[in-house]
Amino acid sequence: MNFEIERKFLIRSREWEQHVKSRSTIRQAYLDSAPKVSIRVRIKDNASATLTLKSRPSSLRRLELEYPIPTLEAEALMQLRRGAVVEKVRHVVPYGDASGGDLCWEIDTFFGENQGLVVAEIELPDEHHAVELPSWIGAEVTGQSQYYNGTLSQRPYSSWSQASTADSAERRA
Repeated sequence: MNFEIERKFLIRSREWEQHVKSRSTIRQAYLDSAPKVSIRVRIKDNASATLTLKSRPSSLRRLELEYPIPTLEAEALMQLRRGAVVEKVRHVVPYGDASGGDLCWEIDTFFGENQGLVVAEIELPDEHHAVELPSWIGAEVTGQSQYYNGTLSQRPYSSWSQASTADSAERRA
């Protein structure tokens, strides 16, 4: 069984951009989101696709089962989605951690209905893994459901009130 152990953060500055190793364009849609599981279809760079089941609620450690599927089938499944398609560019930024190994940050810059939102994620080998935070990392939002893609498909960043987006910007500073 595969588990995803991930922490999420807002971004404090654009300093990370100079360290990007790779980037890819991602479109994803949610077919269902129940109290115990979300079902997602994702197309990466219009070249590969996956169907993913993730346990809920959003927390540091979640069951994640992912299966490659043909891109044409993924396009057809996207038409069955609930909510908006989540569109983003994922930037991979290598960064050393406290234990001397290397981890990669994944910085998602959203566009479409989530234009303006930027979230950094880091996958960890275990829940207790110490992480050295780069200077460009802002407030931690792990476990805050509004920052998870499944929620963004139902309540896009563009629909957030001025007060909540101002609060998000303030936490990044």
